[in-house]
This record gives sequence, structure tokens and C-alpha cells, in this order.
Amino acid sequence: MNFLERIFDNLKDRPERAKLIEIHGGNMQGTDGAGILDLVARARGFIDDAGVKPGDRVALLSTNRTRWVAADLAILATGATVVPLYDRQDPGELAAMLTNAEPALLLVADDKLRKTILEAWSDKPDSCKVATFDELFDAKPSHRAPHPVEPDDIVTIIYTSGTSGEAKGVMLSRANVDYMIPETIKRIALATGGRPGVDRVFHFLPFCFAASRIMLWTQLSRPNPLMMSTDLTNLVVEMAVAKPNYFLNVPAVLERIRNGVAAKMEDEGGVGLALYERGVAAYKKLLAKENTFFDNVALGLAERLVFPKIKEKIGPNLEFLISGSAPLTEDTQRWFQMIGISVYQAYGLTETTGIVSLDTPTDVVPGHVGVPLEGQETQIGEGGELLVRGPNTFKGYWRKDNETAKALDADGWFHTGDQVEINGKNLRIIGRIKNLIIPESGHNIAPEPLEERFMKQCPKAESCMLVGHGRPFLTIIVTGDVSADAVESAIEAINGSVPHYRKIRKWHRSREGFSVENGLLTANQKLRRVVIEDHFKQEIDTLYA
Repeated sequence: MNFLERIFDNLKDRPERAKLIEIHGGNMQGTDGAGILDLVARARGFIDDAGVKPGDRVALLSTNRTRWVAADLAILATGATVVPLYDRQDPGELAAMLTNAEPALLLVADDKLRKTILEAWSDKPDSCKVATFDELFDAKPSHRAPHPVEPDDIVTIIYTSGTSGEAKGVMLSRANVDYMIPETIKRIALATGGRPGVDRVFHFLPFCFAASRIMLWTQLSRPNPLMMSTDLTNLVVEMAVAKPNYFLNVPAVLERIRNGVAAKMEDEGGVGLALYERGVAAYKKLLAKENTFFDNVALGLAERLVFPKIKEKIGPNLEFLISGSAPLTEDTQRWFQMIGISVYQAYGLTETTGIVSLDTPTDVVPGHVGVPLEGQETQIGEGGELLVRGPNTFKGYWRKDNETAKALDADGWFHTGDQVEINGKNLRIIGRIKNLIIPESGHNIAPEPLEERFMKQCPKAESCMLVGHGRPFLTIIVTGDVSADAVESAIEAINGSVPHYRKIRKWHRSREGFSVENGLLTANQKLRRVVIEDHFKQEIDTLYA
């Protein structure tokens, strides 16, 4: 039984378990399997009437909603390929993706989003129909059986940015998903102790991302209800309502939680702050095996009087967190461990169906990203680059044969672009072989286009380099005899026209330039990015302090 058949069987036979719950402020609105099937049937009727055929692409543009999931399942049931898009992406970039994908149908959440995308997609072909969710779900239901999907059929094309800034459509097959979901279920069972019953699972990451989609399909396959955020600006309230046992995270959120706790403790002051600070200091000494009797006393008091209250406020039912999209700092992972919440790191790329490795509860090494899933092969290539081969490896980039050949070698090894170390079986990400920057938010950012724009806005600068891989935001190093006002003006001009995750937040100006002589440029004048970051390490750390 493939993943799609399993999900539809669960929706029909176990409707209370295969359930989606939207959180709206302080309220929860649930749709059980029967309700989801009704939405799918209506969407299926519209898609069939639109003339969509098996193998066609259908683009899906919306925030996370029950309707998003129903649309996704309806497209798959038609035998078409889902092209999920990020609703907060720059409209021009979305238009470029749509031009490449050539969808037969584009489904958008509402009229506002339709207007935005059509203004940007000026060369939309007449053959592509565009419809809102209201139109999609107002159709006459179709109760046709799902179209058979073969193992090698492409079920989704997920766009990810390359180092040139040009988006590439990652083709994932039914076989990729059929492999990944059981492996994910097994790892979840290890984390929960394999207990029977329902887990309270909260989800806020966009379903258009690979790992997020796998989490959705995994919960529907188990089956297990999934609670969804509907307002990313109101996560604190939503999490308080959801009271989850666990949820998928990105490092930026975990850093925000940690910093928020520290700020709140400092605001409150008094005995609580003193116990907290002494407890944190004592925990660090314990890890370094430098703890004294008095450290043990301080830590014991914090563990009894302070840390449980912090954990209660973060989530009274919280058992563990899963962090992915970018490496989580060792300090933050240990901080959550200190207050009694395990954080399991996951590592993967869209090209690996979202996951390569995941921490196992019995073998967590802070600062590492876990052990590769069973059935995969991994090896270290030139320059310490991680190579992956197995049933999770993608089928190639949509209509980009040259790019596919660069990423997938003749023997089927996928070149991840990540420099790694392997300690025992645990992977540790050191940095990027490629230039792609992935900040804590998990977005893929090609530095060259932003650097080029900066130099155009600030012509008196000698050179520049964007920084931000694994960091909470982007910063830039600027060299040459250039004024602070000129740098600020250039950054302001750039930030006014880019999405939030591409905004440059801070900068460092250096009179020392990048040159071949000081080792910061290659012989053909290319930036030696890793060397530059090491050279300016102290200055960069200060920007993020």
C-alpha cells in the first residue's frame, strides 16, 4: 500500500484519528476524516472539470489550512503533480517558478493572492487556469477513486533556490515518499516510547517545504490528529492552546524562546533571577566537569524551583522538540536540555525528501544532527562534502538537466554541498561547500544577487560579502573607504524591496580589503567565503552578540 492509499484509507476508516485542527487565537476548529474527504471530493470535481490530466502540474499557493491539505490530496488523487509555493515569497520569484513549472492550474487561497500573483506573472499562458479556494470547494463533488500512482511517478515538485538565485524544481517521486514516511514514523515512535493513543502535535511551518509536508503526511499516515497554526504572529497564544507533546521547529524559534525566557527573568529580577543565573552557570560547569559542591546546590535549587516553571510556561505537556532546516547551536540545545525539554535535531534537504538524519533519544550529541535513516548510504567526498544515496534521493531538477548532472553523479550520489564530520554515526555540519546561505529561518538564500545589488547601491565600497549561514539574520561585511551613511543608505534601499528573510540587519565595515595577497580572494578573484568568515570571526560574532 502506498502512502496516498494509506492516507485515504485512514480518512475513511479512522476519521477521528485522521483529523486536522486549525487554531484560531484561543479557539480550535477541527475537521475529521469524513469532512476532509468531502472537501477532497469537491476539489477533485473542480480539478477534473478544469481538464487537468495525470502528469499535469497543479500549483498550490496558500498558508497552512485544512483546505490546503484537501487541495493537496485532491491534486494527488487526480494523478497530477503538486507544485506547492510559499505564500510569503517574492511575487516575482513565484512568477519565475510558475513559468518554469508550466502548471495546467493554479490554486490560490483568495482573490487578494490571485491579484498579486497575476500582476507579477505577466507572461502567464492562457492554458493555465487560476482559481481561488472558494471556487475550488464550491464545485460538485467527484467520488471517483484516486488515479493509480506508480512508484516512479513524480508526486510533487518543490522549488528551492540555487547559488545563482535561480529557483530549481526538486522532483520527488511516490517511491521517495513511500520510503520516508515509515522511517519518520519509526523515529517518532522511538521519541515517544511507542506509546499507544493520540499525540498532541502542533505545526506552524509552511506545508510547501519538504520536511513540513513529510510531517503532515506522516501524521495522516499514522494516523494522528495535527493541530495547525493559522497566525504566525500569534504563536505564543496558539501553542498555549495546543498544549503539544512535540512539534517541528526551526532554530530561529528556539533561539527566540530561549532569549525571551532570559529577558523575562531579567525583567522580573529578584530571587528568581538569581537562582536562574546561578543554575545556568552551575549547569555549564557540570557539563565541563568543573562543578563544585556549591554548584551542585545551586543547580539543585534551580531544577526544583525555577526550571520546571519555565518548562511549564513553554509547554505543560511538552516532551521533546524536533529542530531542522539549519544547524541548532550546541548552547541552545543544551539550554533546553537543562530545563527538561529534549531537542532532537534533524538534517536534510529538499533533494533528500526532507530528511537525511535525525537524533535518536539514546544517542543525542548536542551540536550534531543525528544518525542517517536506515536504508541510506552516506560518504564523505572532496572537501569534506557529505554525499547521500538511497531511496530518499530526488529524481532530478524539473527541466534542468545540467543542474541535475551537477548534483547527482553517475553512481547516484547526491552532492549535498554541506561540509560535515562524522563522529561515530552522528553527523555534524561544519559549513557549506556551496555558497548557499541558510539562516536559522531555513530559507535558501543565494548571496551573490544581494551582494551585487549592494555594490550597485554603494559604488564607493571596494567589495562586500554576505554572512548568515546558521545565524538568526543576514549581515554584511563591507570593505574600502566608504562612509557609514553610504552603507546604511544602500542597505535601506535593498531592504525595502526584499522579503523579510533577505533583509540585511547589521553590517561591519573594514578598511582592509579582500585580496589575493591576504588570502581572502582566489587567484581568479573569487571570494574565499570560509576564509573570510574565519578572518573576521571576532567582528562577525560581535554583530550577532
